Amino acid sequence: MVSKINKKILLAVSGGIAAYKTAELVRLLRKKNAEVRVVLTHAAAKFVTPLTFQALSGHAVATELLDTGQENAMGHINLARWADLLIVAPASANIIAKFSHGIADDLLSTLYLAAECPVYVAPAMNQAMWHKPATQDNIKRIQNHGVTLIGPDSGNQACGEQGFGRMSAPQEICNCLLTGNTSSLLQGKSILISAGPTREPLDPVRYITNRSSGKMGYALAEAAINQGASVTMISGPVSLTAPPKTSLIQVETAQQMYEEVLQRASLYDVYIGAAAVADYSPDIVKDEKIKKQADRTTLVLRKNKDILSAVAHLKQRPFTVGFAAETHELERYARGKLERKNLDMIAANWVGKESGGFEDDNNALQVFWRQGRQHFEMMNKKKLAEKLIELIAEKVDEKSTTKNP
Repeated sequence: MVSKINKKILLAVSGGIAAYKTAELVRLLRKKNAEVRVVLTHAAAKFVTPLTFQALSGHAVATELLDTGQENAMGHINLARWADLLIVAPASANIIAKFSHGIADDLLSTLYLAAECPVYVAPAMNQAMWHKPATQDNIKRIQNHGVTLIGPDSGNQACGEQGFGRMSAPQEICNCLLTGNTSSLLQGKSILISAGPTREPLDPVRYITNRSSGKMGYALAEAAINQGASVTMISGPVSLTAPPKTSLIQVETAQQMYEEVLQRASLYDVYIGAAAVADYSPDIVKDEKIKKQADRTTLVLRKNKDILSAVAHLKQRPFTVGFAAETHELERYARGKLERKNLDMIAANWVGKESGGFEDDNNALQVFWRQGRQHFEMMNKKKLAEKLIELIAEKVDEKSTTKNP
């Protein structure tokens, strides 16, 4: 026997192509025994008609602020008092801006000001609009007002572009509303993670690489997603499966990783350089297999570009986290890299020890930033990733608060 939830959900739809997905959200909520009433902005009604939502919800759809059909002509007050929660899906950049600045010039924006129940928004917009500083400021402001974000996700967009701004899937929104399971330490944040080793070819069959398994980078991606972040991972060759909801870009060489990271980094809130990128590549790559001839041979190597430093020195730079694997003098080398590369944080670990580090399921970290440090004892990399992500979220929030007091 299915238990009754009977939650009263006020679902508001603002203008955007993602409005068609909201019809499925109504169906899912009704299936869970929630009572749903729908509000449409005039722009939303151009994408999906009120009749569609009326048929799915079983209630008339509200579109007008001044509704003479209401006994007291105050439909927005009546709806706001009726609801157990208000969800705006999709939430356009325009409606988020109105919420942020307290503008009340239509039914939905007035409802937001009148609502005393919990408010959720599921943003949906073009990736460039999402990354615009004005939009990010508005997102932070409504979060400070107590609004909970659901998404957005990353992927292909209706405009043909790819990136963050896709509305979260209706099933995910439904689950969040009915269970309250919305981890929010990184809600609304976008994170770029590089993971795994690189391979630097010598000839068609040989390459130079290292022992990185990619386990830490992949665990960080999963932990960030679980805290509400949208995650893109640029990964070298590994035998791992990317966590669900991760946007995965696969590369092989250090140069490929450099290009993929640098063309995206300025669009993200956080960059975590967990990849073990080769410091050097062969100066000449042979077209044919190198034959075994002399007892000794010489390889000429050239230094690869420094991805971490390049990201940390961008004009529009994300919060930048580096990794350092050291065999001796861990703190001295890690702090030197922190300063030299202009990083916000660095996570350092011993390698060459009996356990932990490359290829192992466990690791320990010494994390440094300019004003402090934190030590994480040896533990499973998944648990360690959760703790590191929580620390990164804390420091990102501190930096944001310092910038925007």
